Amino acid sequence: MTKAQTMRIDRLLANMGYGSRRDIERMAEAKRVILDGRPIDDVSARIAVGPDLPARMFIDRERLDPPPGLIIALHKPLGVTCSHREAGALVFDLLPPRWRKRDPVISAVGRLDKDTSGLLLLTDDGPLLHRIIAPKSRVAKRYRVDLARPLTGEETALFGAGGIKLHGDEKPLLPAEFEPLAQASGLLTLHEGRYHQVRRMFAAIGNHVEALHRDQIGALRLPQDLTAGQWWALDEAGIALIFA
Repeated sequence: MTKAQTMRIDRLLANMGYGSRRDIERMAEAKRVILDGRPIDDVSARIAVGPDLPARMFIDRERLDPPPGLIIALHKPLGVTCSHREAGALVFDLLPPRWRKRDPVISAVGRLDKDTSGLLLLTDDGPLLHRIIAPKSRVAKRYRVDLARPLTGEETALFGAGGIKLHGDEKPLLPAEFEPLAQASGLLTLHEGRYHQVRRMFAAIGNHVEALHRDQIGALRLPQDLTAGQWWALDEAGIALIFA
């Protein structure tokens, strides 16, 4: 196991969006920062920043946010955009407001368009983000698709063979798995990520996606009891499921 990084308490909390270093100092003076059951006296002290820290540190009697190196899984609702800057409702509005001030910044791992719901990963860990989205990783992503027209029965073979070329793309698609569920719905599993890929795939075979929901990334599934807008922080086991 990698040795935990150490960091000054004031710098750590400032980077996590709790305020400036001077703000953190004032909070400690007011005994609002508790570590291992005792108020912190010296915010210049260095502490190990590991996954156990939120269980050990409390601010204003609330458990510390996940420290740097976090990855969270969010149930993205319809109507919100995976962006920091676009107009309208953003996925980052669903997180605690101070998270907008975190350094390093939290980014979406890939995107779900405004009209797609489901499992979305967000992280401040750049190397992990790139590992997940790297083409060579071929992390599987499964979608529930509801269509405008009935299935023909040929979709499983067509998508499974690969080789389909989408309009505007030079490289053909990798094989994908399709499992029919009803007359006009099914589960589609991709091993690559292209712009509006699911919608474009069905358009290429003469159908139209009316509703799209991602329920799985790798072996990590969206819990059925996690309502839209809710999220949870992944531990090492959860991260491993992404690549399973």
